[in-house]
Amino acid sequence: MSVPFIDAELPALKDAVATALEYARSLGTSAAEVAISKQQGLSVSSRLKEVETVEFNKDGALGITVYRDGHKGNSSTSDLSPEAIKEAVRAADGIARYTSEDPSAGLADAELMATEFPNLDVYHPRDCSAEELAELGIAAETAALATDKRITNSDGASANAHSSIKVYGNSHGFLHGYCSSRYSLSCVVIGADDQGDMQRDYDYTVARRFEQLQSAQLIGQSAAHKTVSRLGARKLPTGKLPVIFAADIATGLLGHLVGAISGSSLYRKSSFLQDSLGQTLFPEWFNIHEQPHLLGGLASAMYDSEGVATKDRLIVDNGALQTYLLTSYSARKLGMKNTGHAGGIYNWRVSDSGKNLAQLLQQMGTGLLVTEVMGQGVNSVTGDYSRGAAGFYVENGEIQYPVEEITIASNLKDMYRNIVAVSGDREQRSSINTGAIFIEQMKIAGN
Repeated sequence: MSVPFIDAELPALKDAVATALEYARSLGTSAAEVAISKQQGLSVSSRLKEVETVEFNKDGALGITVYRDGHKGNSSTSDLSPEAIKEAVRAADGIARYTSEDPSAGLADAELMATEFPNLDVYHPRDCSAEELAELGIAAETAALATDKRITNSDGASANAHSSIKVYGNSHGFLHGYCSSRYSLSCVVIGADDQGDMQRDYDYTVARRFEQLQSAQLIGQSAAHKTVSRLGARKLPTGKLPVIFAADIATGLLGHLVGAISGSSLYRKSSFLQDSLGQTLFPEWFNIHEQPHLLGGLASAMYDSEGVATKDRLIVDNGALQTYLLTSYSARKLGMKNTGHAGGIYNWRVSDSGKNLAQLLQQMGTGLLVTEVMGQGVNSVTGDYSRGAAGFYVENGEIQYPVEEITIASNLKDMYRNIVAVSGDREQRSSINTGAIFIEQMKIAGN
């Protein structure tokens, strides 16, 4: 079994969107927009070097939104035959006749539509077979189990090859679609020591091109090293310490910023960064640059899910918040301009301090390196932050021992303001490209 290329379906999907838009127009609607998202892929999982599952998926649907003078209706169908599409349009139109009027509803403004469609290098189809993906997962497990005798078990490996198509059109005359690909490999293993302590950890790699995945051997070895490094973990005494969030955890720390400056949180008045535009939230050296057109980027896009052209912009400049993240609806609710963020963010790059993680540990001296956070203890309204954590206690700039079963707490405003440094060795597998983040001080609840 292998994954056929998906791009051959693009013309037919564009025709389906055009059919829906034309039929909506014929019904006398004020405006309409149609989106199709279609995915297909192959996933193979193994455990203890034996294939456990092979799964091929192919799914997708057409979503139609119609507007009648401020009244909005939605419908969807996975059947893309002309009659099924027309039935979905009629259903959406019927709903619009009964919904309450909303002055903020409607298409994004016509002048904001994307008009240029450069190749962003996000589609690299490859004829991956189930056998090839199985070999990758088994190779990762084999490498992990051979790395250290304390690796006693495997919780499995998974190799995936997926392609997708997105097509969007609206009654402004916008109609465009593109394909993208994504490949990944992950491995999870379990370790145990002579004292009976057991730990598990993992590593993974993801890329647009299959050949850009890290090697199975490297992923397996890394998963093993991370697992055994956690053995013998202890609690810390309750107190206050400097904290460094490892790069992959730091992406989540900045993910709370994404939520707080998103239009839906702001117009609902449920954000701890309400009325913060232009304010200095971070140290003056701190910047976040958004790059939607980065070639091959995991979060690159020519336009958002409303057809609005994306563009490079500074989210944070010299520590000050430069923009909110607004869709057409949230922009109208707030009386502001649409920023083209319907559907998310695009390749955020965080400025760094020119040091690697080891140098950051030396700079910190004594403190906590956080490599895992748990729980949902973040209040998006107040910014209060309290989460379970695991990691390593650091003294004299050197890791001393692993730590678990502690809670770290502060407020996100204070955490952002008190960032001391960001490392230059970055997390590359996320839409937020950042290094480890060093925060001056947090409360630690332990023994």
